[in-house]
Amino acid sequence: MKKASLITVLLVFLFAAEGLRAQRRLTEATISYDIVINTSNKTPQAADLLDGATSVVYLKGNSSRADMISSLGTQATIVDGKTGNVTVLKEYGEQKYMITMTRDDWKESNKKYEGVTFTYVEEYKTIAGYNCQKAVGKLADGSNFNVYFTRDLVPVNKDFQYLNKNLPGLAMQYEATLGNMLVTYTVSTVNFNPVQQSKFDLPKSGYRVMTYEESKGGKSN
Repeated sequence: MKKASLITVLLVFLFAAEGLRAQRRLTEATISYDIVINTSNKTPQAADLLDGATSVVYLKGNSSRADMISSLGTQATIVDGKTGNVTVLKEYGEQKYMITMTRDDWKESNKKYEGVTFTYVEEYKTIAGYNCQKAVGKLADGSNFNVYFTRDLVPVNKDFQYLNKNLPGLAMQYEATLGNMLVTYTVSTVNFNPVQQSKFDLPKSGYRVMTYEESKGGKSN
C-alpha cells in the first residue's frame, strides 16, 4: 500500500511539473503576425495596399513595441513599461508623426474594447506549433469577434493588445476592425531570443510631435 501511495504522489508531482513546464510566462519575445484583410468591397483598393502586411510585437518586461508594416508605410506603438505612457510613430512616405499619449489617453483610445467578455468554445487548432482554443469576444456595443489563443504562453504585459488583454493566454489568431474592413492577425513565429532595449528608444528628431488631443483633430492625416 505504501508503495502504491508513493507512486501516486510521484505521478501527481510529475503531472504538476509538466503543467508548469508547458505554460510559459512571456517576459521577453518577438511575435510575428501575418495580416489578412477581408472586405465586401468589389474594388478593394485599400485591401490591396495592405495585402501582405505584417505586425511584429516586441516584448521586454512590461515594455512593448508593435510594428505594423505594409506597402502604405509603418506604424509603431511603443508602451513604456515604467510610466505606462504610449508613443505612436507613423511613417507614410515623407510624412512622419510622433503621437504622445498618457496612460489615460491610451485607455480612452481603446475605450471600445473596455469590458470585453469572452465565451470559450471547445474548438481547437494548432497555430505556429501551439495548441489554441477558440473564444468568442463580445464588445460593449454587442458586436462579436473570434480569437484563438494558447494557454501555453501568458504575456506579463497585456497592454500591447488591448482587445485581448482579458484572455488567459496569448492570442495566436484574432479578428479586428480597421475602418470598414475586417482584419485577421495570425501568428507565424514566436521567438524567445533577447530583445534589444534600443527597440523602445524614441527618435530625437525627424518627426512632427503632437499630443493625443491634437491627433484626434485630424492633424496627423
